[in-house]
Amino acid sequence: MTPKQFVHAVELALMPLADEAKAQGMKAYLLNQFEFLGLAAPVRRAAVKEIGKVKWQSSADLLAAAELLWQKPEREYRYTAVDLLRQHSGLLSVNDLPALQALLLRDAWWETVDGLSAVIAEVMRAAVLQKPNAAVTMETWLKHPSHWVRRSAMLHQLGWRLDTDTTRLFGFAQQLADEKEFFIRKAIGWALRDYARWNPHAVTEFLVQHRANLSGLTMREAAKHLTLP
Repeated sequence: MTPKQFVHAVELALMPLADEAKAQGMKAYLLNQFEFLGLAAPVRRAAVKEIGKVKWQSSADLLAAAELLWQKPEREYRYTAVDLLRQHSGLLSVNDLPALQALLLRDAWWETVDGLSAVIAEVMRAAVLQKPNAAVTMETWLKHPSHWVRRSAMLHQLGWRLDTDTTRLFGFAQQLADEKEFFIRKAIGWALRDYARWNPHAVTEFLVQHRANLSGLTMREAAKHLTLP
């Protein structure tokens, strides 16, 4: 199945299930910025699953399918693209990061940014396991003019557990600590809270040492499951 054929199959699977009433509610939830078919994630995923497994031959084909899905106005197609990229993240490498960033920046909002950040986290983890300095790319992203790219950089180690590079995690948190942007402050706290599940002592120590420089939002998010002295 070619990327075009796959996207056409997705359209045929999703469009008959469209629910205008639910679409209006979903649109309102995202501040009336985007269009929706009105499909909850389980409904959408079940419909796409009925298409059957597609064996993607290359990252180019995979990204082509994601690009075509991203061109559709309704957000459910983008969520399907994110699912597709996550399911086949093993085909992707750091060479594909520019393409992922381009998708991330198009009509960006937290739900597509965070979905793609999960894909990027998987790509980066695989890359770092082979070549530790591969993560230097995220240092460039941390200085990007778009706060959405900076958010993605802050979140790129989510789910890494004890493979997390604490120097990079805490260093990124410090570099972004002065930002006023809500989604950056939230991301710092989220990244720290995620790592605190595996190393609460290190995160507690960091929060105590830097509490004067971190926003209240960041502190609340990071310390949600911690007891700070």
